[in-house]
Amino acid sequence: MNEQAQAVLSEEDLREREEQAIRGLANAYSRMREEISKVIVGQTDVVDQILIAMFSRGHCLLVGVPGLAKTLLVSTISGILQLSFRRIQFTPDLMPSDITGTDVLQDDPETGQRKFEFMQGPLFTHVLLADEINRTPPKTQAALLEAMQERHVTVGSHTYRLPTPFFVLATQNPIEQEGTYPLPEAQLDRFMFNTVVKYPSAAEELLILKQTTSGEEPQLSHALTGKQVLALQEVVRKVPVPEHVFVYARDLVRATRPDEPDARDFIKNYISWGAGPRAGQYLIVGAKARAILEGRFHVTTEDVKSVAHPVLRHRIVTTFQANSEGISTEDVVDMLLRDVPVELHERAKRHARK
Repeated sequence: MNEQAQAVLSEEDLREREEQAIRGLANAYSRMREEISKVIVGQTDVVDQILIAMFSRGHCLLVGVPGLAKTLLVSTISGILQLSFRRIQFTPDLMPSDITGTDVLQDDPETGQRKFEFMQGPLFTHVLLADEINRTPPKTQAALLEAMQERHVTVGSHTYRLPTPFFVLATQNPIEQEGTYPLPEAQLDRFMFNTVVKYPSAAEELLILKQTTSGEEPQLSHALTGKQVLALQEVVRKVPVPEHVFVYARDLVRATRPDEPDARDFIKNYISWGAGPRAGQYLIVGAKARAILEGRFHVTTEDVKSVAHPVLRHRIVTTFQANSEGISTEDVVDMLLRDVPVELHERAKRHARK
């Protein structure tokens, strides 16, 4: 077999492996949705966004009123993924060492001497639920920054790696403001998605009442292991993205900035600060994950548009004029999706093919 034939064969093998990986992730996604539906009624968009964030190595902020099963959803996902799970109830008196861990003076039974040993905090887990994260002061909120971005914790002069995969799901109540500390922009930017958990529909709420008052406990089956999750995260990163999709994601993010020379009038009126480059990164990675979960190994502009709201809604700051007119970040993202032309990028794609 000559070198050219070997190269063709290796390309075919690589394509076959990629197709198998796509089918594996799509099948795993289907199994996870099926298992989650045994416990959680409805909330399909919320489940999709959490899974997309997880397979993209991102973190997710869940915003919704109490009683919408946010905590139950997180614990269910960690259970079917065979991942360790810990929950931290954030309170005003919580200290950074309460979540990261601290050095404790211990007696060495062999030498009889005392030495400091690091006692791991609840942060050392695969899936961390930061419940009501806005109820703790900024000092403790900031303790999560290093862990979320760098995947390690520094205590004293030592740095400790967190287990992989590592995924933070934080919840926040949008109604109560008394005794809360709004998350700073730097920490909000660490969350890939800001997912809004809405009330169920009438049919879904009726089903919830029937399921949760019968006394029957659903039996969940494991869908993936930690190693499989890591492997699937690698698959998502390898999904090819056409040039016109990169350009569309870039234009969508830059259109949120009021100081750009070609900024839209409604952006200048309604936005004081726009999204940074990390928003574009998450738009692309999220679009990759969505494409794979749907069984496709290519990304379209529709994939980017589908993740635009959870990526952008917490990365743009509205002006006083927007607030006085009742214009929310959701409304601004809707305007952008209508205003930023997709047709130009599609024509560029067709021209490149010719």
